[in-house]
Amino acid sequence: MKHNYPYYEVSRINSIQDLLRQGVQEAGDKPVFQYKSRGNEVQTVTYREFDTETRALAAAIEALVEPNTHIAVIGENSYPWVTVYIAMLRSRNVIVPVDKELPLEDIIHVLSHSDSEILFFAKRYRKYMEALSAALPKIRYFIGFEEEADEGKILSYQKILSEGKTKPYQDVPHDITKMKAIVYTSGTTSLAKGVMLSEENLISMVYYGLRVSTIYTKCLSVLPYHHTYEAVAGLLVSMHKHACICINENMRMVLTNLQLYKPDYIYVVPAFLELFYKKIWANAAESNKAGLMRVMIVVSNALRKVGIDVRRKLFHSVHEAFGGNLIKIVTGGAPLRAELGKFFIDVGFDLINGYGITECSPLISANRDAFNDPETVGVPVECLEVRFENMASDGTGEICVKGKTVMLGYYKDEERTREVLRDGWFSTGDYGKMNQRGQLIITGRKKNLIVLKNGKNIFPEEIEGYIMQSPYVEEVIVRAMQDENGEESGLLAEVFLNQEAVEGIDDAEAALRKDISRLLMQLPPYKHITKIVIRDTAFEKTTTNKIKR
Repeated sequence: MKHNYPYYEVSRINSIQDLLRQGVQEAGDKPVFQYKSRGNEVQTVTYREFDTETRALAAAIEALVEPNTHIAVIGENSYPWVTVYIAMLRSRNVIVPVDKELPLEDIIHVLSHSDSEILFFAKRYRKYMEALSAALPKIRYFIGFEEEADEGKILSYQKILSEGKTKPYQDVPHDITKMKAIVYTSGTTSLAKGVMLSEENLISMVYYGLRVSTIYTKCLSVLPYHHTYEAVAGLLVSMHKHACICINENMRMVLTNLQLYKPDYIYVVPAFLELFYKKIWANAAESNKAGLMRVMIVVSNALRKVGIDVRRKLFHSVHEAFGGNLIKIVTGGAPLRAELGKFFIDVGFDLINGYGITECSPLISANRDAFNDPETVGVPVECLEVRFENMASDGTGEICVKGKTVMLGYYKDEERTREVLRDGWFSTGDYGKMNQRGQLIITGRKKNLIVLKNGKNIFPEEIEGYIMQSPYVEEVIVRAMQDENGEESGLLAEVFLNQEAVEGIDDAEAALRKDISRLLMQLPPYKHITKIVIRDTAFEKTTTNKIKR
């Protein structure tokens, strides 16, 4: 593991317009997107064709509204969604990506609060148009991706695009420090915040992110586009690297599309890795090869210490399940269990764990390719300063950052902006510390911190990480138990069982309790579980598959 080595050389970009211009000049006839048509045929779009289409869409919108209009888009990941996103980033308008899983009342809230005047929408939202039109008089047009003809305020995307191709369009230089996107954080209607990001925020994340960790030639794009992780890291970073982005149309198709497109890198959240990890071991157990696989990992790691790397050969079947070409897995968006990170590296993938938050566009830190420790979230990107507030004796404190990827503030919410943004320093709400090598370790969320009546501080994420090592556990949340005085007196683990793992076990709860006691044995007694509750159903999730606490 190298500590100090040069950062990757990356072409500077001054704007999204510049990013697109470089794409045409340096990779004009290379594919930028691949996706399936309605007939399930793979369509390919080149960098030159994509530039033409986003210019046309920007021209069409320019003819409908004045500059600085807020343009919203809602729908599953699709090629039309991406054209809207990039067209608005290159134009003088503001893009508002809307969470595709929101209920109608929350969609109305986001569109109203964001002052959106145009909404691009996927077919599944067509049924809401009457209600949206009645509730949102400020919206001038609803543009449907699959509408065949115009109908009042509802316009056809294809028609708009065709009209735009007949109009002249010239990219106009604009102030990249001004608001370019409003991205709403997950939460209820009353809690969701509109994060204001500038174009400088976005291009800084692209440039400095690629300086830390490189990518390759083709990715499978699976995470929701309304999240900055996929919209910036997955789309903009890939485009600046002149890679091909293969659009995964829905989560049920991930394994199928890995085989179809055979990507060499992918961005995921740890929940995906948990599913892949358990599937791999379940398949190994089913074919009576789990023991052999453990031995192979030990042998492989011993060989690597003397410079012999045969992981791709030894674990050929695992690589084939990912399409056969996958080199790099980038993970972020939630804490990663160290066991998972180690496993994927052990079997031959370059697993890079990073850390970010929407308010930082979203990147704060990432592991480097030759300085990689999945127990950490790597080194802060060069354009950020990091400090810790309210530090404990072990160096743990609230992570605060300042620099080019930090948001402008929350849209129309000065009070909550002041709470987290002071003198340019953003308080993340996450606790962590630096190790001796300058790598950041996340310990937990400030809002999840448990303070027992004996004064001990506990981050439930740490204990959940240990419990997740049990084969019986599919999902878990650890929370405080309260005594008769309302004080936090102990810990409760609420568990959703892995149904395959407990099949045939007479007393699953007893087996689980024994396994949790074994796993937590190395922790101090105050971090042990007092009570276990077994759920009948899985926990409710966010759209990035994180459990809602």
